[in-house]
Amino acid sequence: MPEPACQKGKVRDERPENTIPLPTPGAGGRTTPDAEFPVPPAAQAQTRLIVRDSLGLPGINLTCLLTGCNVVTGLGDPDGQLFLVTFPPILNPVTGLLRLNLQTGILSVEIDQRVNMQGATAGSVPSYLTDKTPVPYYGTTVWHGYLAQPGNQLIRTDQTHSTFNAAGAGVIVAVIDTGVDPTHPVLKGVLVNGYDFTRNVSGGSEQADVNASPSNGSAETAEVNQRTVAVLDQRTVAVLDGSKYSAFGHGTMTAGVVHLVAPQATIMPLKAFSADGTGYDSDILRAIYYAAKNGAKVINMSFDYSSYSPELARAIRYSNSKGIVSVASAGNDGLRTVVYPGGLPGVIDVASTSNSDVQSTFTNYGAPPVWMAAPGEGVVTTYPWGTYAAGWGTSFSTPFVAGTAAVMLGANGGCSSSASVPWGLAAADYIGDLDMGFGRLDTYQAVSACRLLP
Repeated sequence: MPEPACQKGKVRDERPENTIPLPTPGAGGRTTPDAEFPVPPAAQAQTRLIVRDSLGLPGINLTCLLTGCNVVTGLGDPDGQLFLVTFPPILNPVTGLLRLNLQTGILSVEIDQRVNMQGATAGSVPSYLTDKTPVPYYGTTVWHGYLAQPGNQLIRTDQTHSTFNAAGAGVIVAVIDTGVDPTHPVLKGVLVNGYDFTRNVSGGSEQADVNASPSNGSAETAEVNQRTVAVLDQRTVAVLDGSKYSAFGHGTMTAGVVHLVAPQATIMPLKAFSADGTGYDSDILRAIYYAAKNGAKVINMSFDYSSYSPELARAIRYSNSKGIVSVASAGNDGLRTVVYPGGLPGVIDVASTSNSDVQSTFTNYGAPPVWMAAPGEGVVTTYPWGTYAAGWGTSFSTPFVAGTAAVMLGANGGCSSSASVPWGLAAADYIGDLDMGFGRLDTYQAVSACRLLP
């Protein structure tokens, strides 16, 4: 998250005041959204605009009648003022912006920017990826390599669970991503109903994105995209070859890391990205508002935007006001730069470190906005079709932190409110790198710190 991003420049925009006070790094059932708006497949050539109208649906309908636009859907904001509208391909986007801005009731208009996931480059296959020894884990069976991987040992997940009897119980973590495989034996018992904003259907599964029936009995390790090495049969690897599936499995992988750290938390899959790693700002906004409306306490966003979106900032402020902890990836350009939502006030921006506690070469860095780091190289996690994969990128650092936030907020986690979570996470292992903020995540220390905070 989201790891999911467009080509980024060094952008820093004027941004609203923080809604969750964060310390300064030292040195350094459910509703169906927008049911009144059937969402057709997007016409790529159309001008897509996100419009806020103080007069609500009647107002935007009148505006579009006068200007020639089409109201596609409401975006789920609590005031009922935010809409996705399109203009026909023949109209210049600037002309569309000007037409709308001149109308009564229009508060703001912005381009519905396209967000593209950007992965880090996969390293060599880690030996622990193929450690398939079955191990019981909170009501299911997992591969030993998933639990014993170096990153999980570094952040002391097992010690946290056993010492504090805290594993995220009672907390919903919304994962805004490519969806989650609902049949994966490790995840199926912890999923709550989500939503697929790319198709406008309930569920949040990414299984519909590809037609394959792998035989894991003949599985081997193979690189399936830039950032991922998976244990799959060669026929399935061939199916996934090409840009059409360049991000397939990403959501199942991020969800698997959340589950590794917070195995008693429940996961809400919110599919805002297609298997090719592309998504729209409008769908991400819908997902944030859906999460806030449906009980999420943590939002994992393993993606990043190339430029500031006022409505994204507004959605984050709203979710924070509802006590939601927002966690996002710092991005994978290897630059000292600001990306969004990680760079927004009230968002915990996560960079990547290696399994030897060194800043990853691919990670963006610089505190602020980087709040902290977490392991992001060779992270073993769940992958569609009941198998596992290793991933590289800040996409996989981020859910380590999101899972820890869930543990902190859950039963016996010690944090009385979401405002305490950033302060608790700041009790990280300082690794001598000011660009990594407070340092590398230590789940044990974070939960310990919660017990001392108001």
